[in-house]
Amino acid sequence: MSHHKVEIFDTTLRDGEQVPGCKLNKEQKLIIAEKLDNLGVDVIEAGFPVSSPGDFDSVVEISKLVKNASVCGLSRAVKNDIKVAGEALAYAKKPRIHTGIGTSDSHIKFKFKSNREEIIERAYEAVKYAKSFTEDVEFYAEDAGRTDNEYLARVCEVAIKAGATVLNIPDTTGYCLPSEYGAKIKYLKEHVKNIDKAIISCHCHNDLGLATANSIEGIINGARQIECTINGIGERAGNTALEEVVMILKQHPYLNFDTNINTKHLYAMSQLVSKHMGISPQPNKAIVGANAFAHSSGIHQDGVIKRRDTYEIIDPADVGVTESAIVLTARSGRAALAYKAKNAGYNLTKLQLDEVYHNFLNFADQNKEVKDDDIHQIIETSKVYREIISA
Repeated sequence: MSHHKVEIFDTTLRDGEQVPGCKLNKEQKLIIAEKLDNLGVDVIEAGFPVSSPGDFDSVVEISKLVKNASVCGLSRAVKNDIKVAGEALAYAKKPRIHTGIGTSDSHIKFKFKSNREEIIERAYEAVKYAKSFTEDVEFYAEDAGRTDNEYLARVCEVAIKAGATVLNIPDTTGYCLPSEYGAKIKYLKEHVKNIDKAIISCHCHNDLGLATANSIEGIINGARQIECTINGIGERAGNTALEEVVMILKQHPYLNFDTNINTKHLYAMSQLVSKHMGISPQPNKAIVGANAFAHSSGIHQDGVIKRRDTYEIIDPADVGVTESAIVLTARSGRAALAYKAKNAGYNLTKLQLDEVYHNFLNFADQNKEVKDDDIHQIIETSKVYREIISA
């Protein structure tokens, strides 16, 4: 069965870096950019060149370094922004300028103190000017999530007419429900003239915890690019998590979508970004969290020990994790204790296990977690220890 390609646009170095306290220096950005290129992302948004000399310099150096991905620079719909972005991308093998403007009534009225027709004119002029620097121009309609669909379609049509190759439809405030966001993408596919000349892109924020769901719904309804970050980092509650959307598409082959991502590098990529940004994903974070493949409930442990996929829909090796973790707590059962004891060198009979398990529960009730080294102490203080070692 033929699968459709979904482009992965990584904005860890731009939108992701906007997390307070997570500023990266140029050397750190180059390390991450090279790894993103090796990971297989299609586009690396390297920064916002006009924002500072340091960001401009980083985009220049990333443009020189990256071999496979397109390198993208952000700009507002301002001529100098676009010019500076074009200059910063001069060395890129595949440069892309990402320019745009807010389109919701809130942005038009309060942010720009403008009107709808003037915004359409500014959108057209921005894309047209960006095309003088590079053929690949992405237009973003900021706050598209709260923009009425009819007007949004008009803006998109004008952007395509000016030469936009990608249309970014951001849920900037993370407000949309998946059904609403999917319907918005579907509306644009059906109502924008020449929509086949551009790729629709999803850029979803996670304010209500729906960024990943919205992005997938966008793809189902016709978008073919997802804008995301490693670990879902980003302003406020963050962005769509790259590792989540990639693995959703991989684990649901009936959706008929593929990406270029080498998923075996996802965990290492997560760790690299965590190290340089100084912010770790929460332990229960999907795909890359410390507990993503950890089991402490006795029922779950018994199932996983017998057959991994009873409780794991992803093989840990597919995302670069060595193995599932059986974590012993007071909620663990005999199967997990026997498994851990065997790994420690003890083959317990059923009667021996019953006796050791009594010791184990007493120990576990006093401790949050039973470490592997604790197994020896638990067994050595049991009544059947001599019987066990003489076997």
